[in-house]
Amino acid sequence: MTRERLYIFDTTLRDGAQTTGVDFSLEDKRQIAALLDGLGVDYIEGGYPGANPLDTEFFRKKPVMSAKFAAFGMTKRAGRSAENDPGVAGLLEADADVITYVAKTWDYHVHVALGCTLEENLEGIDDSIRYAVKKGREAILDCEHFFDGYKANRDYALQCAVTAHKAGARWIVLCDTNGGTLPHEIEAIVHDVAQHVPGDHLGIHTHNDTENAVSNTLAAVRAGVRHIQGTLNGLGERCGNANLTSLIPTLLLKDEYAQKFETGIAAEKLHGLRRLSLTFDEMLNRQPNRHAPYVGDSAFATKAGIHASAVLKDPRTYEHVTPDSVGNRRKVLVSDQAGKSNVLSELERLGVDVAKDDPRIGRLLDEVKERESLGYAYEAADASFELLARRMLGQAPDYFEVERFSVNVERRHNAVGQLVSVSEAIVKVKVGDEVLISAAEGNGPVNALDQALRKDLGKYQQYIEDLELVDYRVRVFQGGTDAVTRVLIEVSDSSGARWSTVGVSANIIDASFQALLDAINYKLVKAGV
Repeated sequence: MTRERLYIFDTTLRDGAQTTGVDFSLEDKRQIAALLDGLGVDYIEGGYPGANPLDTEFFRKKPVMSAKFAAFGMTKRAGRSAENDPGVAGLLEADADVITYVAKTWDYHVHVALGCTLEENLEGIDDSIRYAVKKGREAILDCEHFFDGYKANRDYALQCAVTAHKAGARWIVLCDTNGGTLPHEIEAIVHDVAQHVPGDHLGIHTHNDTENAVSNTLAAVRAGVRHIQGTLNGLGERCGNANLTSLIPTLLLKDEYAQKFETGIAAEKLHGLRRLSLTFDEMLNRQPNRHAPYVGDSAFATKAGIHASAVLKDPRTYEHVTPDSVGNRRKVLVSDQAGKSNVLSELERLGVDVAKDDPRIGRLLDEVKERESLGYAYEAADASFELLARRMLGQAPDYFEVERFSVNVERRHNAVGQLVSVSEAIVKVKVGDEVLISAAEGNGPVNALDQALRKDLGKYQQYIEDLELVDYRVRVFQGGTDAVTRVLIEVSDSSGARWSTVGVSANIIDASFQALLDAINYKLVKAGV
């Protein structure tokens, strides 16, 4: 059976750039465009040339790519022709394959925001589209506030869409700009619009203000649109845009869509989706959403013992797709809700050799539950769990012993009279018969302690030179002045490997030190020392 083609339009570099706390550099844009092109999207919207120097420079020379490169901007102003409009001229001067115009389609906005008549707005749509087509560009119209406009004045919203189609627009994109329209409304309205504009010329652009952007997009596809707009990891202003990282695998892996539609994204590219998502977050210096569908760390994680047992017997019991189809992996977590199946599965994944009937497995499970009642969280610290398991199974050497440590924080005036806080740490370590004492200053007490601990470990020093603390999280496990504190740290090395460890204590420095010790010991175990 011949499948219909769906076209994926990525607006991460334009609409995604409006995310609070996100500021793309020119090099960021180039690298992200390359990542998107490698995935296989059909369109990459680069930004708004003329609106700011960065976007203008980005469009000075089109990146080498297979995807079509789109420039975004406004239709012409009322009272002048498209040929004489500076904004339109800036768009057509950009080195782009596609011109994406945005136009008001809610009569209220036409009057209030543009201050022109409804007829002048229609004329602006018609003239701008025709001019871009005349200049040899593919033209797209983003119908801003379309669904609100349709509810307020159906005839006028439809007239805007039909005008763009008749003028030669390749795509007329219906935008849920406020993000407040619900899936059943989207489906009904798109179905109506498709009676006036062919579905193979209709697109959808949704925002996530009701947590329905992905659902709304899928509803629009069912109703007839064949062009989908969204962003990587759901980036976008306010609550974000439709998340392509969720939409793409749904379209490719769910039979309702996969049997009816095809995209430009090959199955082998889908296997790299998780890595792409993580790479993107890394570029933005953002913590990945571990609960993100398909690509998150917890997307295929099972915590309850009864669920874990079922997953190990047949993954289909709790997995809607196979983890490897999107480059993810199954995780059977070890926690206070775990059963023996969880522990055995995690030990197998970690490469810890143990018989299934080994009585120490039961003792390990009891130890995990006891420790988690005290505040430990091994589901988020697999390196600490592996060390605990290896110690109970006699598979972890005692590399060194910390005999004592001290940390001093002093607030004082520096040489130029500024009041500053200075942290100093001293660590006494015994490595075999050798006693080593190290001192260091740091940016805060934990950093000072980390520096002192890793300053000299004798014969093991060569194995820890490349360690880097990349994340540090603190949670108060029990409230009050006698609170128990949980510290989770993430460490990386020069190979790119990352691992997480946990420490718990009423003293935040002691909890931090436990986590740091586990991080170093784990590195030595993995190095085969």
